[in-house]
Amino acid sequence: MKIALAQQDYHIGNFKQNTSKIITSILEAKALGVDLIIFPELCISGYPPRDFLEYDHFIDECNNSVREIAEHCNGIAAIVGSPVRNPNNSGKLLYNAALFLAEGEIAFEYDKALLPDYDVFDEYRYFEPGKKFDVFKYKGKSIAITICEDLWNIGSEQLYTLHPMDEIMKQAPDVIINIAASPFHYEQAQLRKQLLSKNACKYKLPVFYVNQVGSQTELLFDGGSLVIDSNGRIIAEMAYFKEDFKVFELDSIIDHSIKSQVLQAHQPIELIKNALVMGIKDYFSKMGFRKAILGLSGGIDSAVVLALAAEALGKENVLSILLPSQFSSEHSVKDAIQLSENLGTNWHNVPIEDCYHAFENTLTSYFSETSFDLTEENIQARIRAVILMAFSNKFGYITLNTSNKSEAAVGYGTLYGDMCGGLSVIGDVYKTQVWQLAECINSEQEIIPNQIIEKPPSAELRPGQFDTDSLPNYDILDKILYNYIEKRKSLKEIIKLGIDEDVVQRVFKLVNNSEYKRFQSPPTLRISQKAFGMGRRMPIVANYKT
Repeated sequence: MKIALAQQDYHIGNFKQNTSKIITSILEAKALGVDLIIFPELCISGYPPRDFLEYDHFIDECNNSVREIAEHCNGIAAIVGSPVRNPNNSGKLLYNAALFLAEGEIAFEYDKALLPDYDVFDEYRYFEPGKKFDVFKYKGKSIAITICEDLWNIGSEQLYTLHPMDEIMKQAPDVIINIAASPFHYEQAQLRKQLLSKNACKYKLPVFYVNQVGSQTELLFDGGSLVIDSNGRIIAEMAYFKEDFKVFELDSIIDHSIKSQVLQAHQPIELIKNALVMGIKDYFSKMGFRKAILGLSGGIDSAVVLALAAEALGKENVLSILLPSQFSSEHSVKDAIQLSENLGTNWHNVPIEDCYHAFENTLTSYFSETSFDLTEENIQARIRAVILMAFSNKFGYITLNTSNKSEAAVGYGTLYGDMCGGLSVIGDVYKTQVWQLAECINSEQEIIPNQIIEKPPSAELRPGQFDTDSLPNYDILDKILYNYIEKRKSLKEIIKLGIDEDVVQRVFKLVNNSEYKRFQSPPTLRISQKAFGMGRRMPIVANYKT
């Protein structure tokens, strides 16, 4: 039996485009003599459709697309993922289903049994867990169809008491097929390989795994679809961060007559870079946007965002605005201009000193008895935001936010100022990782000037200001933040790592007191296991001392 994996990028709710893409691949596979072609989880609707699933007409459109696709499944079979209505009078209204299409109709349905509701997932909000664990016979083979999480309940940390494959194994399948929409984080690819190999070894069956690729707002999908033999060897690994299509001969995988593929080597920072570029590109294309704007300060954060945006959108579609104040250093302006020239992007220099003095004069009678403080610093940040948004409104640019995760964590940013934007590009990237990204971008030639990378970070909102005036050194800060946010370690546990207790307590207080700011942040491209936003749902008004 010839099996094809179609790793594709879908647009949520764009039924015409999704259906056309699926049919095109079915016809291509049929021309190659393929017997079965497999598509990712919820490919019909796009993943995650979220509250669109509560609209009857949305489910009707899913059903119409499935019927249209089934009409092309003659002489070839396909497995597609779609929400389907629950025919029972009890339970949730929908199933997250894998549909086996053959001879112009739905020949078999498997409903996802394990519905994740942790981190970015919320599937139990919409779907009823599947309770039937049958195989489907096709071309002389017994096929076990599973959906994403159904194969992840293995190993030392099991979230569910049910093991779908244990139930399916009672019917002696010949092969496991897993359709998935598995979001990216920079450790996910390795974890995925390990878990799927464990399944292949445990059940002594080959595994065909197809994953979605592309970006759905903050969620990034890396692809990396896999074929694994019954010994747990990875036979094939498909492309990362782009669509891919490959055909395999099942019998040669079952009898081990095919050699395993040399796996792709990926450094975490390279994965992060490619994910962010894809995230920017998909966000703009799927929203119908073309042009981006950002404030370019001469610092490392905005430099990295500009380089990523230029790669994702094309240098002609990115405009940077230099917004120097009386406190901006001459070298920062020169560095920003040099970066723009290196990239070939357009830029404007719009000094804000006159605007700042206008605010100062307006407020002088009210502030005359006070000294320069955070208020005046924030006014500068908010002036810059107003100018960026004016360009955005006038010329149709989408503003890219350039704040990093370290700043977002401790509230080192100004609401309605440098926190503004339609998309946060590096809001899930710690400051120390931003420097690594810069080095990655410069791996073949100097794009980001070295002086930007080497100079001490500063917001330049007052004379002689440096980030370390308000924050610990970023190596220390990021170590605390990573263990607190990603690893959910307590204050005492982090102090035991050898970090000063006063520093840890101060950072914890900053993180906890800044929740209201993050609540108002733009959507953030997720590259870690625990990003701010929908994956980390903390109360704003709380008084729990961790």
